[in-house]
Amino acid sequence: MSTSKFRVLRTCEFCGKEFYAQKVTTRFCSRRCNELAYKQRRRQRQIIEAEAKVTQKPIEEVKKKEFLSLNDTAVLMGISKRCVYDLIHAGVLQAFRLTSRLTIVRKADIEKMFEGRVYTKKVKPERKPITEFYTTTEIKEKFGVSESWVFKIGKEKNIPKILHHGKTYWSKQHVEKHFAKHIENNAIVEWYSVQDMMEKFNMTTSAVYCFVSKFNIPKKKIKTLVYYSKQHVDAAKGINEPPKEEFYTMKEAVQHFGMTEDQIYKYAKKAKVSKHMEGRIVLMNKRELDAALAPPSI
Repeated sequence: MSTSKFRVLRTCEFCGKEFYAQKVTTRFCSRRCNELAYKQRRRQRQIIEAEAKVTQKPIEEVKKKEFLSLNDTAVLMGISKRCVYDLIHAGVLQAFRLTSRLTIVRKADIEKMFEGRVYTKKVKPERKPITEFYTTTEIKEKFGVSESWVFKIGKEKNIPKILHHGKTYWSKQHVEKHFAKHIENNAIVEWYSVQDMMEKFNMTTSAVYCFVSKFNIPKKKIKTLVYYSKQHVDAAKGINEPPKEEFYTMKEAVQHFGMTEDQIYKYAKKAKVSKHMEGRIVLMNKRELDAALAPPSI
């Protein structure tokens, strides 16, 4: 389709520049001016609508009412309706819900809300002087971290420090707060590497990292290798180690129950108590034998 060679000189209604248009109805010189003019019209329309709402309910009419709707309350107090809801939910302003769609506020309750709520300047609590400090070396030895890690965490967490005779001293209280995780890790003795978890649980590398992140598994890093707490991983996977069974020798059972060996053999056989031999010594399951020879309940 051929374009028209007709050209007419026009003036853009938004920016005021002159331009040549192909139609006499073209109002703007570019798409940009067209969009900006549209937004300007929308703003003007919203302002007119807002002003119309205000003129519909002047504050003089609202002041004459004893019982107010939430909109009237917002107009009277000069705040938004959302703020009125927040005051009601916080228990600061008393309101009455008459129906599922009608909530009324008494004018007297608004005046009552302001009683005893005089603004007072907030007093900042006095800072306690810091008297206990760690040296960088003490932090390294206690928490098992490197010197660069100490300064990295100190900078990130803004831990108070002072420099005295060439040594850096860190606030003991703040250090223990931010390095407490390392104390917990020092109490963990069994660890999984990423490769161990991949082989044991048939997981991919990305699955391992997603899993430990989801369950916040404690970890430690040795050079370039990362290890995760075996106890926490097994608990998150639902793996519970079977309880260790304890056993009686025949001599211990005789002393504990005050019976002869024949009596114990008789009751153990009747209750099918499990037993096994270690060399020439007979070991009987402690839990099962206790249950078999427990006194009857009345």
